[in-house]
Amino acid sequence: MLRSVLLAAARSEGVRAMVERAPVTRPVVRRFIAGDDTSAAIAATGELLASGRVVTLDYLGEDTTDTGQADATVRAYHELLKRLADSGFADQAEVSVKLSAVGQKLGEDIALDNARRICAAADAVGATVTLDMEDHTTTDSTLGILRELRRDFPWAGVALQAHLKRTEADCRDLAAAGSRIRLCKGAYAEPASVAYHDKSEVDESYARCLKVLMAGDGYPMVASHDPRLIRIADQLARTAGRTNDSFEHQMLYGIRPAEQTRLAEAGHRMRVYVPYGDEWYGYFMRRLAERPANLTFFLRAMAGTR
Repeated sequence: MLRSVLLAAARSEGVRAMVERAPVTRPVVRRFIAGDDTSAAIAATGELLASGRVVTLDYLGEDTTDTGQADATVRAYHELLKRLADSGFADQAEVSVKLSAVGQKLGEDIALDNARRICAAADAVGATVTLDMEDHTTTDSTLGILRELRRDFPWAGVALQAHLKRTEADCRDLAAAGSRIRLCKGAYAEPASVAYHDKSEVDESYARCLKVLMAGDGYPMVASHDPRLIRIADQLARTAGRTNDSFEHQMLYGIRPAEQTRLAEAGHRMRVYVPYGDEWYGYFMRRLAERPANLTFFLRAMAGTR
């Protein structure tokens, strides 16, 4: 119930205005968001790389219905990729792109063209791109755009959400040589007709999807903070005869940093999802909805306690 309320609040302009005006919000948000601009993203990247972790960077924004804003998002990624290259970070970085931020609601052709522009900029500096997955109504469109992108950029990756009932089949379709699949649980409120709602069902789906990906010929990206699922991923990798460089773990910026460091020090590729930009509200509310500990942290800060 609480998760549903928070996810609904993520799309409420009234709640957004209240949260953004609260004096304590910005310091708390900085736990999960690297900063407002490219310089902040580059600084966070340098710190993470120095600790043995790698990164994927997300310029925050979504649901744009304005071609000018979509173009601005593409330019922001171009600037980011240039700065990554200038800093010597590009070969240890990728960018994550929400297709709704580059015009998916304006038309698939527009989103595809803009995603191609970002992929070309990434390819030029030796970085990669992964398409974020959004609510279930965009899944077919996103996978269709991925197929087109991979004609020119076979390294292009995509996120799949284990809470969707279709995802195990999608994993089977996509676990081919060269594919890069980020498996996450899913952060959007979805109807029971298309998604599992019970935590145990979501976890079981995640494990089934992991088994498919680890047994396939692609490159699995295990996006989870759950200790049990991390252990299952490592067991499945060993069973499949995978080495540590044939898959990776991923976690969100600001969540379980000690575990991120432990995995990196143990020889795993540990990639941190680093969001930045001033359009942070929707992302922030989904992070609160995902874990009660995040919400408790925020509410205690709002109350002025530690």
